[in-house]
Amino acid sequence: MVAAAAAAMVITAIPVGINPLSGTATASAEGGGPVDPPLFDDTQDGGTVRVNVVTGQRADLASAAGAGETLVSYDTLPMVTLRVDRAGLQELNTRPGVISVTEDVPVPPTLNESTLKIGADQAVAAGKTGAGTAVAILDTGVAVNHPFLSGRVRTEACFSVNDAESGVSSLCPNGSDQQDGAGSADADSGPCVTTGIDCSHGTHVAGIAAGNGAGIGGAPRHGVAPGADIIAVQVFSKFDSDDFCGAGMSPCVLSYTSSQIKGLEKVLALKKAGTNVVAANLSLGGGHYTTPCGQDLRTVVVDTLRAAGVATVVAAGNSGHTAAVNAPGCVPSAITVGSTTDDDQLSAFSNRGPLLDLLAPGTSIISSLPGGGYGSRNGTSMAAPHVAGALAVLKQTYPAKSIDQLETILKNDGKAIAYEGATTPRIQLGQSVTPAAPGDMTGDKKPDLVAIDDTGKLRLYPGTGTGALGAHSIIGTGGWSGSSVTHRGDWTGDAKEDIVARVGGELRVYPNRGDGTLGAHIKIGSGLPTTAQVVGAGDVTKDGHPDLLVQHSNKLYLYAGAAGPAPSVAAPVIIGTSGWDVMDLTAPGDADHDGRVDLLARDTRDGILYHYLGQPDGKTFSDRTEYGRGYTNAFRPLIAGAADANRDGIADMWATAADGTLKFYKGDTSIHGPVDGPSIQVGSGGWGAIKSIS
Repeated sequence: MVAAAAAAMVITAIPVGINPLSGTATASAEGGGPVDPPLFDDTQDGGTVRVNVVTGQRADLASAAGAGETLVSYDTLPMVTLRVDRAGLQELNTRPGVISVTEDVPVPPTLNESTLKIGADQAVAAGKTGAGTAVAILDTGVAVNHPFLSGRVRTEACFSVNDAESGVSSLCPNGSDQQDGAGSADADSGPCVTTGIDCSHGTHVAGIAAGNGAGIGGAPRHGVAPGADIIAVQVFSKFDSDDFCGAGMSPCVLSYTSSQIKGLEKVLALKKAGTNVVAANLSLGGGHYTTPCGQDLRTVVVDTLRAAGVATVVAAGNSGHTAAVNAPGCVPSAITVGSTTDDDQLSAFSNRGPLLDLLAPGTSIISSLPGGGYGSRNGTSMAAPHVAGALAVLKQTYPAKSIDQLETILKNDGKAIAYEGATTPRIQLGQSVTPAAPGDMTGDKKPDLVAIDDTGKLRLYPGTGTGALGAHSIIGTGGWSGSSVTHRGDWTGDAKEDIVARVGGELRVYPNRGDGTLGAHIKIGSGLPTTAQVVGAGDVTKDGHPDLLVQHSNKLYLYAGAAGPAPSVAAPVIIGTSGWDVMDLTAPGDADHDGRVDLLARDTRDGILYHYLGQPDGKTFSDRTEYGRGYTNAFRPLIAGAADANRDGIADMWATAADGTLKFYKGDTSIHGPVDGPSIQVGSGGWGAIKSIS
């Protein structure tokens, strides 16, 4: 757990006279072209400027590079960083294939109670530590041998600039512009130590994301993901000029856009090589952006990382802007994080507004510092690694879910913090790592009952956790008559149980908004008979996606849930060849506790209720065993598996009775396996008007 204590401000000053990188291509004063016009002013007295040149394709790079001295080349992007004079800018302005020429601008780096606040202690107690994942820290390096981080830094790299003309020198331990391998991002060695420059920021950030204080006296208990590996990437350089650092502020550490892009390319290469990196943390930035900056040069690599399964988590900035964030936090596909206090107020320094994605604690956060110590700091720099660590924990918890889905979980489970102009969720990891209980529609971990009444409305009866039900609400105002409705599984990737229904001949998913109310339906199938029964049994195939069982034409079909950006199912597979038209189906969950979901089926001819065990192949069910007797349509008109409605660890069931009441069957076991158990009345009347329950 990472502790909070007295404040110590992190570096937040924006360099004097520097405009943060916009990445936009604008018409030039020198006749119109891709060169940003102020660059001509910067070089009018014979000086040179460091620029990032983007071309239409990589084949154009060699031609563009002829306009100046190549400083940085890239592995995947159609981009090159050059030092050019005015003549070089004029050449680039007319060079075919050149898309944009912008200045390579340097920007600054923008735990016990904080991890408790977001529920990380609950996650760790449940074994959700981010184990098997990695978090990349693109920052001022990491003290790799610090006890809080020891043995956790698996990969290191350094991308740092040597530019004597600008008074800039590399912080790579070997003094070069680029260094890979062990020790290359160590904040306790090289220029970070010998020059006395402050490289502590990255070590503090890494500790928040993934520190582990187990068995260490005087250390915070742990960071957010104490089981995750750390990828340390140094992307800062030492600046000795007040022109960059501000009057009287040199020397300082700043990071060029080009170094950040090289660092992100390194993370992408690691991901492609098989490292399970989930998030790249960028606690840095500059500028004032009120709208998304899709033309920022970092957008392409941030987009590519996200598509590959890596979130780029960015600090929103510490200027206190009320409706703006820093770059690269304005990049649309980045996850941008603002800061809160211990009492869930926005930190006064935090940027905020519609571009903010999430909030996390960032005031008075204690974490690791170079030299083996610990200290307290403030900033959105401290908030961002809470989110990076949370994503690692969620990836361990939900390995099949995408970054989009994990971000949605954090947003949906977050505590809404309202302020002037916007409302942003503050992450609550403890809730996010606890999957919805089977049957739970309202998010309270208690199975609920869904019913269709005789007027065609869809009702939701909230479970109380005892087998009884609360007063119903209407979640579907009409048109549900004759539908087959089920709810067992998260179809939209937000850790909320959704409704699936056969309406007419269509198979539809109705997304749960989190409180049991429903969003617009998503069609996932068509052409079904209007008498088909649909049952959401859960994850039959054990692939991390919910599945459906559908009965029609005297057969039983498995519709396996499929991976993808939207709910979908694979082609149906016949798993029961005959005799199913006389069966009423429902889903008890995992009734026999073997790790596989099961099926209940009532034979309408004699009222015997049968239990079918899920099989290891993830496709079939066992031969049936008797679960209960006396469930004739006249005596018990409707039945519905209740999962574990009284939370005693045993699968239960609800059934309507001939006298218009509702019965709860507390699950039991016999020498033959699960059985229905004794019943109690939990609904006193009016249930005769109900036409379907699930």
